[in-house]
Amino acid sequence: MSLVRRAVPEDAEELLRLRQILIDSMAGADTSTGWHAESLATVRGRLADPDGGFAAFVVDHPERAGALGALVVGTLEYRIGRPGNPHGRIGYVFSVATDPGVRRRGYARACMEELVVWFRGQGVGQIDLTASPEAAPLYESIGFVRTPDPLMRLKF
Repeated sequence: MSLVRRAVPEDAEELLRLRQILIDSMAGADTSTGWHAESLATVRGRLADPDGGFAAFVVDHPERAGALGALVVGTLEYRIGRPGNPHGRIGYVFSVATDPGVRRRGYARACMEELVVWFRGQGVGQIDLTASPEAAPLYESIGFVRTPDPLMRLKF
């Protein structure tokens, strides 16, 4: 039996806790937590909709009941088709996080593998993510490769 399961609405607070661990690890990130209360209902709603193009796969914390040990989240996106992906379905991975107390046990890898299976079942033609230098070896071992596409962002 797999340690990995699809997250449910009752996991929303723990998803936010693990996402905050990820945010806190990024140099220069805004590490405030006031957004959690406002985000909680949205996350619960997304987790309650299994067909909404949003999926989170988790591993329960082995030592703390009700806590999560690892998390991987992905969304489905659509872009106009192109060679190699004529239907334009793209998976995007974000919020890959492991509780510091249970790292190096393969939990993030197991969650990623389940998310990849889910994306394949959704008919995606490619999966994108951004990777820190520390996380890149994990993604490369699964088959991800660096691309020359520079990322730019506009915030409102």
